[in-house]
Amino acid sequence: MKTIQLAFEEFGDPANRPLIILHGFFASSRNWRLVAQRLAARFHVYVPDMRNHGASPHHPLMDYQSMSADLLRFMDERGLETANLLGHSMGGKIAMWLALTNPHRVAKLIVADIAPVSYTHSFDNTVSALKALPLAELSNRKQAETLLAPSIPELGYRQFLLQNLILKDGKYCWRIDLDIFHRMAVNIAAFPNAEHLAPFTGKALFIAGGDSDFVKPEAINSLFPDAALETVAGAGHWLHVQQPDVFMTLVENYLDLE
Repeated sequence: MKTIQLAFEEFGDPANRPLIILHGFFASSRNWRLVAQRLAARFHVYVPDMRNHGASPHHPLMDYQSMSADLLRFMDERGLETANLLGHSMGGKIAMWLALTNPHRVAKLIVADIAPVSYTHSFDNTVSALKALPLAELSNRKQAETLLAPSIPELGYRQFLLQNLILKDGKYCWRIDLDIFHRMAVNIAAFPNAEHLAPFTGKALFIAGGDSDFVKPEAINSLFPDAALETVAGAGHWLHVQQPDVFMTLVENYLDLE
């Protein structure tokens, strides 16, 4: 399997325990900067851009097998025999797949608001709305946000998606390849068949948003029998943004446990 050399951001003292933070679909390392900077007080934090995201190279294939292979390459290149993993949404699925297929490489696993299941969620409307933006006519980011509003009414989600809109040589363009995202979205909503794999018996924490329905406890228990589950009240899928102090306290306390 062809792997990608991932771009990344790095925080903290290399002498500290390694922690890798894995972002979600349409996101990048920059979305996790504040979390990484706080955790850098006690950990050596890496935040890679997964393939087709952020500053990492594009590739026509994007699924959990390929992205976990990229992560293994990333760890190997840095001499990380094991590392703590914190993954949100798509990043949580990457972390879970790595834990199931290479359990000896994972010290502690933290999964934020996702479960090892396939969802029926479709990204078609999102991708179509982004592709419909008249990039050649844009003069500023606010204009793009206004044009997206009818298709994507939630302001926070619009602003999140528009972090992928960049100014290059005086013209706006997408940093991501929307055609790849459209073709591969079904893989992102899915989770690979894990029936042939042994459960991950290491330390695992799942953190769910109280207003989100992404976490399925019954699916977690069969593959991660020793997992703890915490719920963050007043938060949806973006729990680390909506309730950052509660989220960070749960993460820090769990990582500090022996």
